[in-house]
Amino acid sequence: MKLAYYPGCSLEGSGIEYGMSTERTADILGIELVELDDWNCCGATSGHNTNKLLSLALPARNLAIAEQMGLPMLAPCAACYNRHRNTEHVIKNDPEMRETIAQLIEMELQGTAETVSILEVLANQVGIEQIASKVTRPLLGMKAVCYYGCLLVRPVEHTGFDDPEDPQTMDRIVRALGAETLDWSHKTECCGASLVTSRPEVGNRMLYQILRNAKEAGAECIVTACPLCGMNLDMRQGQVEKEFNTKFDLPVYYVTELVAWAAGESRQAVGIDRHFVEAGRYLDEVAVRAEKIKAEKEAQAQAKAKAAAQAKKAGDQADEDPEARQKKIDAMVKAFEKNPDKMVKRLIEDEERAAILLEVIREDSKKTARLAELMVDDAEKASKAAEAYVTAELKKRAK
Repeated sequence: MKLAYYPGCSLEGSGIEYGMSTERTADILGIELVELDDWNCCGATSGHNTNKLLSLALPARNLAIAEQMGLPMLAPCAACYNRHRNTEHVIKNDPEMRETIAQLIEMELQGTAETVSILEVLANQVGIEQIASKVTRPLLGMKAVCYYGCLLVRPVEHTGFDDPEDPQTMDRIVRALGAETLDWSHKTECCGASLVTSRPEVGNRMLYQILRNAKEAGAECIVTACPLCGMNLDMRQGQVEKEFNTKFDLPVYYVTELVAWAAGESRQAVGIDRHFVEAGRYLDEVAVRAEKIKAEKEAQAQAKAKAAAQAKKAGDQADEDPEARQKKIDAMVKAFEKNPDKMVKRLIEDEERAAILLEVIREDSKKTARLAELMVDDAEKASKAAEAYVTAELKKRAK
């Protein structure tokens, strides 16, 4: 898969971990990212708050470059993705405005370029099974909430790749890594964006509500795909805790960090050690949990397989002709009579205990017959019965 890559301003600055992990994730999944040559800022919030034509022209220039490349354009940043999708919608549905923009940017603009989000690429194009196949460090035991924010899935007329109220693409990706994703009510609520700097009394409360809701849902971490959301929830979490006299201690991960980490990348390679809320320690805890869960699952699988084998054996024995079974038992009794030394060693490895068993069966033909029957039906039970005979004999001698 080959994509035009638009990192935008954040992925090389405040969201550098997102940029690092996106590139590593692309390598792991076989996605070739070709960065747009001479790309420009999409304008984000400032552009469309200042001048409508400017807010369209800035993303349109990037789209024109992507058109020349003949590739879909990946914009991992939610704000960049939203602004480019909005501009695509205008270009395709307003020919007059498209012509105006083309003249302004002095580039040919056909409206054929398509912007895709990182969630679309991972969940719908690469595919959940392919992601799961790359996991070497499963996130078993992780309890996460997926935070989409307000720009990735809205407005649905411009985005359309997921449900605008209850999106699931990121949840599916994170579950493919082995983690548990929890339902919660704030997955598409706004984090406050730049209000945390211009109106902190408003922005901080919005962050508090998100963090509190995540904690109340049982989350131990938050996963996002937006550099502004990631920065607000991570960098400003301590400030929110102080203002509202509480403690959340919720690591915040970009979805690409977790994909790359689960696929075996180091924390340094994907930027996890750059977080404000300590994020490495929780992954270490998850790794310990994962080993325990894997061991428990393996033990359960072995027990299940053993039970199935025993049930099959019991069924086979039930279906066996009684006369044929008796012939096998009679043959086993003759084997005890002909080669008792050899037969007891099949049941008990320890030479001293095997010698005692030999004395026991020579004195009691009924025990010989019972062991012969058990060896036909269940070798493990036969060994346990032999050990029990020896133990009983030793107790009798000790009196």
